[in-house]
Amino acid sequence: MTELAGLLAAGHDGDDLDARILDAALAEFETYGLRRVSVEDVAKRARVARTTIYRRFTGKEQLLQAVILRECRRFLTSIAEATENLPGPEDAIVEGFVVGLRGARTHPLMTRVLQSEPEAFLPQLSMNGGAVMLAARDILADRLRRARPDDREDHATVAEVLLRVAVSLLLVPGGGLALDDEDDIRAFARVYLTRMLRRD
Repeated sequence: MTELAGLLAAGHDGDDLDARILDAALAEFETYGLRRVSVEDVAKRARVARTTIYRRFTGKEQLLQAVILRECRRFLTSIAEATENLPGPEDAIVEGFVVGLRGARTHPLMTRVLQSEPEAFLPQLSMNGGAVMLAARDILADRLRRARPDDREDHATVAEVLLRVAVSLLLVPGGGLALDDEDDIRAFARVYLTRMLRRD
């Protein structure tokens, strides 16, 4: 796992006041979307002065990035936990895909952005040079390597393809793939996505 993935997955939220501000910001963004929320709105919900927020965050954009990175750490942790101690790489692919897609589809901030501001999703996903995508890829690739340590498989590429499939399903729902419930997602991953692994 790269240093970047470790930082995102194991980072902390700062002190109690930072956590309080980030909790308030998350609640505001979930309720009103990314564009309509101001630093003043967050300050009111957190019951702190605007100057308190500006001493810790340079402005709304840095505050938003801090919220997203914290949620990404939680999201990546859930994938890491779901794919820990599985018997083989196929299982890691299936469970990682199921947990990741389910988590993204049910996360309040993600669903809010996808419903009301879908054009804002990709820029946030690619912030900091695509750090979030790279970190998620590295965590899943690490699980695949540990499940099959002697394999020369390009685990990073397999993991990234899985993530890009999941992102496309989030951005363009419907179509010919009936992946509305967890059983369907798991079956799809088992039948189609595990084919990316070499079996020679």
